[in-house]
Amino acid sequence: MAEQARKVILITDGDDVARRAVESVARQVGGRCISLSAGNPSPLGGAQLVELIKQAAADPVMVMFDDNGNCGRGLGEQAIEYVLLHPDIEVLGVIAVASNTRFVVGTRVQYSVDKDGNIVEDAVDKDGNPLKQLDKHIYGDTVDVLHKYRIPWVIGIGDIGKMQGKDSLRRGCPVTRKAVEWILERSGWSGKQAAPVREQNRGEADRLGRPG
Repeated sequence: MAEQARKVILITDGDDVARRAVESVARQVGGRCISLSAGNPSPLGGAQLVELIKQAAADPVMVMFDDNGNCGRGLGEQAIEYVLLHPDIEVLGVIAVASNTRFVVGTRVQYSVDKDGNIVEDAVDKDGNPLKQLDKHIYGDTVDVLHKYRIPWVIGIGDIGKMQGKDSLRRGCPVTRKAVEWILERSGWSGKQAAPVREQNRGEADRLGRPG
C-alpha cells in the first residue's frame, strides 16, 4: 500500500525567534515543527528536509526556510522548490513572511493576518500592518520563488514572533497561530485533502529534473 503523503505547511522565516514561535504553534495545534530547518540561511537542503518530514510523529508538519536577506534564489528558496515538488509531500499552504529586503520580486498573497490577528484582503509589511495596494504583493527574502507554483493557500504575515510584541512567545504567538489555523481550516484538514502541489506542477518538476 502506498505511503500517504505528509501534510506540510511551509514558513518563509527561520531566525531563532521564528523557530521558537513556530515550535510553540505546532504544539498548540497538535502538529510538529522541524526545528532543524531553522537558520540564517536555511542549513538543510530539500532532500534532508523531506527525510525529516517523513520522520515527524504527526501532521501537520511545519518547515521553515530562510535566505538570510539574499535577494537572489538562495538556499531557502531552493529547498522550498524541492519540498513543493516532492511526491511524498502534500503542501497545505505557505505562510509568506514580510521583511525589509530590497530588490525582490515578492509574491501575491490571497489574504494576510495583520498584527492584530485579523484576516485582511491585503498584503502586510514586516510589522503586520496592511498594505493598501492593488497587486497584494508581500515582499520578503524567501518568497520570490512562490509565484511560480500553484499553491493551495498563500497567506501573508509580518515578522513571526515579533510584530511589535503582538506575536510574542509570551502571548502564545497568536498571529502565527491564526495563520496556521486559517490554512488548516481551508485545506480541509478535518476531513478532505488539499490538492497536491506535485500534481499541479509536474511540468516544472520535469524541467528541474527533480522528483515529481
